[in-house]
Amino acid sequence: MPFPSDTNPDTEVFALIDAEVQRQVTGLQLIASENFTSPAVMRAVGSALTNKYSEGYPGKRYYGGNAVVDSIEGLAIERVKALFGADHANVQPHSGANANMCAYQAVLQQGDTVLGLSLDHGGHLTHGSPVNASGMYYHFIPYKVTPGDERIDMDQVRDLALEHRPKMIVAGTTSYPRRLDPAAFKAIADEVGALFLFDAAHIAGLIAGGVAPNPVPYADIVTFTTHKTLRGPRGGTILCKKEFAQAVDKAVFPGWQGGPLEHVIAGKAVAFFEAAQPSFKAYAAQVVANASALAEALVGQGFRLVSGGTDNHLMVVDLRPFDADLTGKEAQAVLDEGGVTLNKNTIPDDPRSPFVTSGVRIGTPSVTTQGMKEPQMAEIAALIARILRHRDDPAAVAAAKADVAALCAQFPAYG
Repeated sequence: MPFPSDTNPDTEVFALIDAEVQRQVTGLQLIASENFTSPAVMRAVGSALTNKYSEGYPGKRYYGGNAVVDSIEGLAIERVKALFGADHANVQPHSGANANMCAYQAVLQQGDTVLGLSLDHGGHLTHGSPVNASGMYYHFIPYKVTPGDERIDMDQVRDLALEHRPKMIVAGTTSYPRRLDPAAFKAIADEVGALFLFDAAHIAGLIAGGVAPNPVPYADIVTFTTHKTLRGPRGGTILCKKEFAQAVDKAVFPGWQGGPLEHVIAGKAVAFFEAAQPSFKAYAAQVVANASALAEALVGQGFRLVSGGTDNHLMVVDLRPFDADLTGKEAQAVLDEGGVTLNKNTIPDDPRSPFVTSGVRIGTPSVTTQGMKEPQMAEIAALIARILRHRDDPAAVAAAKADVAALCAQFPAYG
């Protein structure tokens, strides 16, 4: 019997997919948590592996017919262990949020005390936000950046750890532009007898590329997403020391998830292979170089950067010195109209609500994948400033959008 779409094609959905492809390739994709993944990764994710159900782990499945799937998942596991130097890996988490919750379940009891970076100071929703399950199930104590230099103060982290004696300390960020030192966190965790989890979601690709410190030798558990700087499919991974392997695996399945998405795991395996190639080191270095160049150019356009700059792939821009009336919400909307995609973002101690914000977050992974370098970062900063200065002039915004498209045409995401 033929599939319904063979005789009655779903033109509506595929027209929308085509429209999204056009949006991606004709605009500047500056969301720090996004990237262009390779055609090989997309081919794996769109493969016949989507048909297979495979609850369990390689060699220990609850369904038959998993010999090939076992080999694919085994490849992903061995590749990511080699990439980061880990004892054990679980590649089944559907997302970074799932990876974090599974890691917590593996080693914590409900109500345990945990230290994590506050969401409004650059942390993640799953680092103890009260509206998230992490904040509901565990007693999170937030640490914050300092008012002066807007950086994490390790003395403050130590003081909080000594005061509260947490079961775990979490390091990791979503909108923090500075380098984290896993050794410093590990020293504090050891001093108070805490477990140490490093959430490398944003910087996993920078770690794999050798331009950010590897937390694996220091942390009991490392979680990360496989997209963002790692440039793989959307999903998560957990690395851990061997003594936590069984608990982590049980927390993922049957604890938090059912059947794994083996087509996505195949995409992860491809991404881990790509990240092990010498060219990926050059890519990661260029991501950081581009972020530094873009940050400098934005300062030249009159913007203030939280913490004064960036050491990684992203920057948080305080819009108030550029225009006191401009909110992150408005900036995101008008830049979208001009073909520049980024996201509104709170700044530390933001006087505006998280739904409005005084800042935006900007990242360079996607434009670096396209092949852009430092000269193009100056162009991007000028385009951003131009659109925001003329945000009340639709014709000026449309003209800028045409220039954005012309820039992107010089650096096609997919040739």
